[in-house]
Amino acid sequence: MKITLKDGSVREYDHPMRAIDIAADISEGLARMACLAEINGEKKDLRTEIAEDAKLNFFTAKDPEGLSALRHTAAHVMAQAVLRLHPDAKLAIGPSIADGFYYDIDFKEPLLAEELPKIEEEMKKIIKEDIPLERYTLPREEALAWAHSVEEPYKVELITDLPKDATISFYKQGDFTDLCAGPHLMSTKGVGKAFKIMSLAGAYWRGSEKNKMLTRIYATAFNKKEELEEYIRLLEEAKKRDHRKLGKELQLFMSDELVGKGMPMFLPKGYTVWRILENYIRDKELAQGYQHVLTPCVGTVDLYKTSGHWDHYKDNMFPAMEVDDEVYVLRPMNCPHHMRIYASQPHSYRNLPVRIGEIAHDFRYEASGNLKGIERGRHFCQNDAHLFVTPDQIKAEFSKVVDLIFDTYKDFGITNYRCVLSLRDPADKEKYHDDDQMWNTAENALREVLNDLGLDYTEEIGEAAFYGPKLDVNVKPAVGAEYTLSTCQLDFCLPQKFHLTYIDKDNGEQTPVVIHRAILGSLDRFMAYLIEETMGAFPTWLAPVQVKVLPISEKYLDYGRKVTEHLAAAGLRVELDERGEKIGYKIREAQSMKIPYMLIVGQKEEEDGTVSVRSRSEGDLGSKLLADFTEAVLQEVANRSR
Repeated sequence: MKITLKDGSVREYDHPMRAIDIAADISEGLARMACLAEINGEKKDLRTEIAEDAKLNFFTAKDPEGLSALRHTAAHVMAQAVLRLHPDAKLAIGPSIADGFYYDIDFKEPLLAEELPKIEEEMKKIIKEDIPLERYTLPREEALAWAHSVEEPYKVELITDLPKDATISFYKQGDFTDLCAGPHLMSTKGVGKAFKIMSLAGAYWRGSEKNKMLTRIYATAFNKKEELEEYIRLLEEAKKRDHRKLGKELQLFMSDELVGKGMPMFLPKGYTVWRILENYIRDKELAQGYQHVLTPCVGTVDLYKTSGHWDHYKDNMFPAMEVDDEVYVLRPMNCPHHMRIYASQPHSYRNLPVRIGEIAHDFRYEASGNLKGIERGRHFCQNDAHLFVTPDQIKAEFSKVVDLIFDTYKDFGITNYRCVLSLRDPADKEKYHDDDQMWNTAENALREVLNDLGLDYTEEIGEAAFYGPKLDVNVKPAVGAEYTLSTCQLDFCLPQKFHLTYIDKDNGEQTPVVIHRAILGSLDRFMAYLIEETMGAFPTWLAPVQVKVLPISEKYLDYGRKVTEHLAAAGLRVELDERGEKIGYKIREAQSMKIPYMLIVGQKEEEDGTVSVRSRSEGDLGSKLLADFTEAVLQEVANRSR
């Protein structure tokens, strides 16, 4: 048989060979480092036997695929360690994830954080034992019998959900066996020493709040100790930057259990920043001919049946409510309302494009485990707009949207981002509107526009909206995984569903194309991004309080008030600290609240009409005339200096 390697070289063997043996034939180093094989494009165990011509590639822990296999095996090691220490625990699932792995486990008694080091120590023993992993398969009924015999109810449920004719794979390492599709390392020793149990959390079985709450043990593993140490360092940095922590400390927003999960409330300082963002983007849009509207947060269920949300997005919506014999839902998106606004009056090609914008309140049902402060909530405000265009206007309008995105990013100093062309998964008929011709037209049109614009982008299958492909602009924050801020979508679907029309130059009736776009995305998420990037130290033009006036003592309160009134009259956001605290304490507190400028006023300042200026970032800037300081800060705000 002929084995074609990634570099194009070919090796011939006259008998079946395991992938690991071929790796050893290539080099001892490869056999030692390899974590899994790719055989004819499929990820397989190294123990997989190859009996005919094949294309073969190997992944080590330096590759994402190899690291995932290492972490998956580490999850099995952790589960085995747990069962050694807690024989009555019941295992659920234990996958590898983006930054590590976890295992969901049902414990008879609550697992305490203090017990995690014991589990780690047991894992070290299992790794040192160098236990080989063996893969075997069983028919569904035999697999069910096994799960019942070892009293693993969650495995019983998983197997029961599989087709009756399914062949089910298992992995065995010593006295531990787990239901698993793999692939895995050859031995527990391959996990190495660069692993760590990170935390405990609650997780509902299968993500449903109707099911039992299990204990999720989060952990991670890396190829080298240095990589683990760097990961832990970044985690510590992430904790410092976490917008939830900073939002509380800086009095920007709050959450309240009585109000509900995923329903953050903006406090005065946070709402100040929110309004600056709102006014900023509204002014940008007005300059480009957008018309802003205000629409209700609810709509009839028929509205969402017409749009297709009810068929394709229902699981992400709050339950329907019946009022006066009509069924209503909280809106997850604003498209249907804007479609109806467009349809409310006749249109000609002469008045297209029509650009309808709104800062809209939306509601989506997010599983409690996915909620994350104002970055991801059940209520959020979207900087939404829909552009109704003729086919020959698509490129020009899409180009304007892209320019607006990048112009906005320039103002906010956002440079670390990438563009993604999000396409449908043709096999997923439930998630996407089922019209191959429409999808091919839309995807090809959007791809052509992006190419004409000269944008660098990657394509990702299965990330499109249910009604059309989209351009997502994903940002990479200072720490953590990237996520989408801005999006721009091309839609041939909803205009047809809502029977939207315009009259063309030949007096014929045509269907417009809709461009959905959100420049800031949701204001909530955009603000979360800014908080974490700046660690709450907003640039002066964005800061909720730009200047804090600090009288040295009560004796100089009157002058402090005059300074405060002068700055406020000039349009600056200013606070006066009237407390009788020592000046050092006042400065430290203002500094901790990330206020850009502190003005210290006492006898000399009052006599000279000056202020002693202290900068958040540069420290003492000396004495300045009040008028000069005011002019300098106003200029800084006008320039949106960072």
